[in-house]
Amino acid sequence: MKRMRMAAVMGVAAITAVGLAALTGCGTTRTKPPAAAASPNGPAYSYYRSVMGRLQGGGMMGDTGHGWMTGPGGYRWMMGGAASPAWMRGHAVPGFMMGGGTHDPGKIMGALWANGPGPRVSPAQAARLGRLTPAGATLDRAANRITFTGPTVRLVVLASPAGGRDETFRIAGLTNPAVTVPAGARVSIEIINADPGAAHGLVITAGQAAPSWMPMMTTRTAFPGAALWFLGNPTSAGMHAGTLTFTASPSGTYRYLCPVPGHAQKGMAGTFTVS
Repeated sequence: MKRMRMAAVMGVAAITAVGLAALTGCGTTRTKPPAAAASPNGPAYSYYRSVMGRLQGGGMMGDTGHGWMTGPGGYRWMMGGAASPAWMRGHAVPGFMMGGGTHDPGKIMGALWANGPGPRVSPAQAARLGRLTPAGATLDRAANRITFTGPTVRLVVLASPAGGRDETFRIAGLTNPAVTVPAGARVSIEIINADPGAAHGLVITAGQAAPSWMPMMTTRTAFPGAALWFLGNPTSAGMHAGTLTFTASPSGTYRYLCPVPGHAQKGMAGTFTVS
């Protein structure tokens, strides 16, 4: 592999690893919010260090030998924290990552973290859950809409499922449906990566602006805990699954999307309304 290509791969690994949701506490239990899992300890952090250490070498993308990316600060930021390093805030990233490139960072990250720790779901379970109508939900298939009226919302999201259009979400048999929940509802969303060849995640972002090529650099999370940055590729052990949990407040119209670069622009996005 040429030196420039290797540098690009390393850069993708650094940037698109934001969150590593498969390795967070939400990957070891289906109810623990991602924000509670950023502490650098346990198997998640160990796995993170082993992968990033192999990629990083002496320095990466402005990390001048101090080990920031593999240290606790880098890990917390990868878990979705806001304290990004200065070189990230300046958007000093490889040109192809900012749009117009032919490489899919999700394929690289999906393979790197395919064996990360976290719960697994069989293909049969995933297919069943992807068709299941959530308790307390009303489906309007003609309008491609799911509406909840109760104080508790639980739903399952399949990322890029088999038999569906690539780079989309499936919820209750619908593709990228509009989801409406009441203000103050406690929301639990289980995401399952059904794509055999790429990482996917789910983030609910503030505002309705069209998603950028790299959402993690241009958007902010709508509610604390409403981000599961990505899950690795399925393996023989099953499909990676993780759960994000948050309180839907304040009221407004938001967007859910896959934060892996390029995926939201390709179609992995939908409307999330709190009314």
